Amino acid sequence: MIIESRFNGPPGSGNGGWSAGLFAAAYGGPGVVEVTLRRPPPLETPLTLADGDVHDPEGNLVAEVRETGQIETMVPPVDLATARAAAAAYPGLVDHPFPGCYVCGPRRADGLRIFPGRLPDGRTAAPFRAPAEVEAPTVWAALDCPGGWSVIAPGRPYVLGRIAATVRALPAPGDECVVTGAAVGGEGRKALVHTSLYGPTGDLLGTARATWVALPTG
Repeated sequence: MIIESRFNGPPGSGNGGWSAGLFAAAYGGPGVVEVTLRRPPPLETPLTLADGDVHDPEGNLVAEVRETGQIETMVPPVDLATARAAAAAYPGLVDHPFPGCYVCGPRRADGLRIFPGRLPDGRTAAPFRAPAEVEAPTVWAALDCPGGWSVIAPGRPYVLGRIAATVRALPAPGDECVVTGAAVGGEGRKALVHTSLYGPTGDLLGTARATWVALPTG
């Protein structure tokens, strides 16, 4: 497995959702899997998966992939107009910890350009136009950042620590979808979030639960 450089999150490392989706696809199996990132996934580096553990060429543990229980919860949808209005107020447009992120970075004209803005009830929402090439890691990536932006605040950056996702169906290239996210709990530096992805007709394409971890400040 190799995470191409264009699928970056923070500088020099893979986007958490895309990387986790790649690892989950390699793991296979009929059930739901959860991916725990143990270090920033390296870019353009051959990675190996054995017994659920992802290692880099030096033998460092990059991630753990394990079977987990079904994801029973989902974040309620909003209509496309509401998602567009939320995205127009996306705080990352003016203050983004990683503006080059493949998923939500405003400086990435070639990225997914998912800009999750906050709704009055605290959820996030954004439109998402599926790219020309769509695969399972694309959906994992789309289910990643909208959850993080339900807890990210100025001067308080977070990164993905763990994510489990269910992909029910892939969007077709060009489909305009809606993704929603919500914070559901947390303690200390850890925040628990849920995300859901809906297709053009409102069908649920995927849902995820994740743990985001606040980076040390100061």
